[in-house]
Amino acid sequence: MIDGPLIQPLDEHNRTLLSHVHPPDWKNPEPKKRYHVVVIGGGTSGLVTAAAAAGLGARVALVERHLLGGDCLNVGCVPSKALLRTARSWYDAREAGRRFGGPQCAGDGDFGAAMERVRRLRAGLAPIDGAPRFASLGVDVFLGSARFTGTQSISVDGVELRFRRAVIATGARAAAPPVSGLAEAGYLTNETVFSLTERPAHLLVIGAGPVGCELAQAFARLGSRVTLLEAAPRILLRDDASAAGIVARSLERDGIDLRCSAELLRIETRDAAKRIIYRQSGAEHDASGDAILVAAGRAPNIEGLDLEKAGIAYDTNGITVDDRLRTSNPRVYAAGDVCSRLALTHLADRHARHVVQNALFFGRARTSRLVVPWVTYTSPEVAHVGMRAEDASKAGIQVETLTVTLEHVDRAVLDDATEGFLRVHLKKGTDRILGATLVADHAGDMISEITLAINNGIGLGTIGSTIHPYPTQAEVFRKAADQWRRGKLTPRVKRMFDVYFRWI
Repeated sequence: MIDGPLIQPLDEHNRTLLSHVHPPDWKNPEPKKRYHVVVIGGGTSGLVTAAAAAGLGARVALVERHLLGGDCLNVGCVPSKALLRTARSWYDAREAGRRFGGPQCAGDGDFGAAMERVRRLRAGLAPIDGAPRFASLGVDVFLGSARFTGTQSISVDGVELRFRRAVIATGARAAAPPVSGLAEAGYLTNETVFSLTERPAHLLVIGAGPVGCELAQAFARLGSRVTLLEAAPRILLRDDASAAGIVARSLERDGIDLRCSAELLRIETRDAAKRIIYRQSGAEHDASGDAILVAAGRAPNIEGLDLEKAGIAYDTNGITVDDRLRTSNPRVYAAGDVCSRLALTHLADRHARHVVQNALFFGRARTSRLVVPWVTYTSPEVAHVGMRAEDASKAGIQVETLTVTLEHVDRAVLDDATEGFLRVHLKKGTDRILGATLVADHAGDMISEITLAINNGIGLGTIGSTIHPYPTQAEVFRKAADQWRRGKLTPRVKRMFDVYFRWI
């Protein structure tokens, strides 16, 4: 039986999905006498760990209680980015006439068809993460609930699996804020919102982090009225304040009613209407709609694992690990969202590679050395990597900050996409890149140039000496380097050049 929210509706696409990620006729294999590694959780970290270890010849068991592929395939990256692309196409169609002299488009699109596309694309990617494929890789796939029975063993629905090493990769889930009346009103999360077949007329979104902002903008562009409530004074607290301001203005242009500094008090339900009462600037206000989407943080999936029996320490943030992802039980490691506050698929992937190296080959890969970019896929996108200015200040590092706005990048001008910027933080007196924020269409596709530079000690000057195709938005990196070079032309250096040119 599937433990968790069911995938709905059970159309041909979702049946195809389930045939791979939780086959209804799946029979668990006979367990080996002992496994080199048992992986608990079939999301990104678990799948990468299992595939890599099995590919190297290890005996591997993979246990999943719900859906293989985890959040990313089923209720996260894949369906959300498919929906965002649909929403952007609807927006572009409506804006084509005003912005580019294109055809005039008006009226509603087909929300049901848009959601079917999401389900179809997700089903098409499912075989990569499916049980049949992993079985073909030599992994023993067990569908069921795992719990530790000792320091070197777990039980899957009564069947014992013994291991030399184990990896906890159970991920995290959407956390609901403790607001009176929320459970009674009913609400959506990322785990259920992609099951919708009818568009909410008025969607109330709680939480203006990346997930809340992305889905609020998507539903607004798909035709829903959207109210976005955030307890903090601004959206996207983890990102540069100027970047967050650009996104906030974009959301408001899309018709989103953005309400920050909103302290939720209670939720009332009358007939089909859901009413959120909140405090703002010392006064009570309310917002009413027909659906609530909660995007207010994550909670680690650690319940039911009997971690105490294996001597594994944990807290409300998840599994406690050291810099090599080892738990308090030296035979057990953890990876991905269950032990990281950065809920990122690409970080979960990297964790898995570190775990294979450290757990099976006495490696010394350290998570503290990772340079991790992140992206919020709004329009425009916000991408960041490395230190923020405040991070450098806390570390006692003096920085020089360069900012290039997209109005100075020809490709952005031609695309009518000039609302954005590149902000680079350098170690003062050098061209060493400490961090960067990029706000632009396709920022997520571009930030890897800076990530590569930070990871390999490549200075901004070297990036500037690299030929970038014209016209591309990536020219913004060269322009930042040009700005840095101009800053080196001090009055003293300029006087030296004046003498030189008079002499020759």
